[in-house]
Amino acid sequence: MSAEGTRLARLVAGVGGIGAAPVAPGTVASLAAVLAALPLLAVGHVALLLGFVLVSACGWLACRHSGAADTDPGWIVIDEVAGQFLAVAALPRPGMAGAAAAFLLFRLFDILKPWPASAVDRRRDATGIMGDDVVAGGMAALVLLGARLARPGWFAP
Repeated sequence: MSAEGTRLARLVAGVGGIGAAPVAPGTVASLAAVLAALPLLAVGHVALLLGFVLVSACGWLACRHSGAADTDPGWIVIDEVAGQFLAVAALPRPGMAGAAAAFLLFRLFDILKPWPASAVDRRRDATGIMGDDVVAGGMAALVLLGARLARPGWFAP
């Protein structure tokens, strides 16, 4: 890949520089992702899920071509955006309580990496970088969906 292509891949993988945050770049990217996901959710679940697919595909390609796909460095944070989008997709509509729950649950699963996220994380390629966060986002979404079933009024704006 050309030097320009590698720079573009790094820009995408680092979400335009968010990955260079001096403290907790993954958390900073997750917060930015929630703020980006809520307006998409306001448009509708289809818009948010299309955003998830686009971020995931671009993220996988960027990780593959960034020159760091076998190490999962901390500056790659596009995976947090994908996972956070998936977690937010479990909410019925935008709202601060739901956004906070989606954020906290995703970060918990992303940091602790319970199985199956841990199994995906062991891969040392673009699929592993993106996949463990997508799994963590899916786990957060399942918890949120379970909470919605248990208490339908939760997460209302």
